[in-house]
Parts: sequence; structure tokens; C-alpha cells
Amino acid sequence: MLVSVGQFSPTGDVGENLDVMRSLTAKAKAEGAELIVFPEESMFSVGKVEGPLAAAVDAGWTTFVQQLSLLAAEQGIAVVAGGYESSGEDRPFNTLVLIDATGRIADTYRKLHLYDAFSYAESERIKPGDGGVKVVELGGIKVGLMTCYDIRFPELARALTDQGADLLAVPAAWFKGEHKIEHWETLLKARAIENTVWVAAAGTSSRHTVGHSAILDPMGVAQAFLGDESEAVVTAEVTRKRIDDVREFLPVLRNRRFAANDRIVSAQ
Repeated sequence: MLVSVGQFSPTGDVGENLDVMRSLTAKAKAEGAELIVFPEESMFSVGKVEGPLAAAVDAGWTTFVQQLSLLAAEQGIAVVAGGYESSGEDRPFNTLVLIDATGRIADTYRKLHLYDAFSYAESERIKPGDGGVKVVELGGIKVGLMTCYDIRFPELARALTDQGADLLAVPAAWFKGEHKIEHWETLLKARAIENTVWVAAAGTSSRHTVGHSAILDPMGVAQAFLGDESEAVVTAEVTRKRIDDVREFLPVLRNRRFAANDRIVSAQ
């Protein structure tokens, strides 16, 4: 499967962001991609929304998902993108939607780990997810869904791998800061290497976020990548064979001595 990551800088306007996504999707389709992964906050950037967030979410989420469904069906390409979904409370969910190439909503994933770090408190405005981990099969490749700060939690990536994920799709809005690009790139490599899976990470690229979208193979080697381009697409071939080949000589999943929920007991 050819997979693309689309990088851009979302505004506070849903329609403007959808226009950019249409353009980038057309480029991905022209490169033969069957799946494109867009960043977290593709629907809109919270920091650029005017007025109450809950009202903007109520007005924007349904339109965003409907238009992505039309886009996927028109282009014949699956889409993963992040937005904000009403929770019925003041704090919405930070939600990924995965739409298949027919325009059908295959699944959604609500961000589990909120970014309460580096003097930021996402949980003050966003409600943590409640739906567990999500893995969806597309064209023979099983796609596991994660969002941004989730990448710092290896147990989530391992849970997705244990459910059969071949590819971790990681939409993000990774804030700039000291060592932050190094953290981003290291964590993407680590999640690929320790689970021997593909990783497709799409980051927003703006004054406050790093961009640096990438597609890494199960050895953690970047097969396609971007820097801080404001709008761009890159594409790479993701195969199950590469996973099988790597796991033949690097069988870390087979070699492990305990499962995710096992207690580690010291020798007496």
C-alpha cells in the first residue's frame, strides 16, 4: 500500500482547512497513495478559533467529517485526520476519524493521553478519550491510531501492535521547544523499532509546531520525510512483507518474557 502524510498549518476556519486538505489529497492520489494521514487539529487549530470552543466544535465537527467523507469517496483514497468532537460537555474530545476509500467512516479514536506537560494543560479544555485503542484494516494493512502526545507512551503502541497493527498512524501538533524535534524523531523511531511496525506521522507545521512529518519502516528508517514545509505531501510504500522480513531477524515480539499487563517480579 502506498501511504502519504500531508503536512500543513491549520487555521481557525474549517472550510479553509478542508480546501488545503483537498489540494494535498489530490497530490497524494496522483502519487498513487491509497491512504493519506493528516495532522492533529486538521479541523481547526484551537488557538486560532474565535469565540467559545464548544460552540465551534458543535458547528464544525459534522461538516468536517462529512466533507472528508466526500473527499475520500471522490478521490478513492482513505483518510485519517484529527479534529474536535463534542462530548456533550464544555470540553470536547480530541478525535481522529478514519474514513475508507468509499467515504465510509471506518472508525474514530479519542485521544487518550492529553498534553499536560511542558507548562501546557490540554486537559483544561479537552476531555480524555474513553473508547480504548483502535485498529482498522485497510487494503490488507492494519492501521493503529495514535495522537501526538500518545507517542510518549510505549504501552499504547504495544497494545496496538498486540491487536495486529502493521502501521501506526500518528497525527500530531508537536510544539516547538528545546530538544523537541529530537524527542519527536527519537520517539517515532523507538515506536517503530520496538514494535517492528511502520509509522506514518503527520505533523502541523506552523510558528508554534515543528512539522517534520515522516514515514518510517519497521527498522526505524525514514522512507519519506519532511522538514518545516508549510504545505507538503510525501509518499512511501508500506508492505506487510517488510514487517515479516524484519521480524525474521529481529523477533523482539516473539522473544519478550512478559505481556503488557504482567508484573515484573525481582528475583529472590
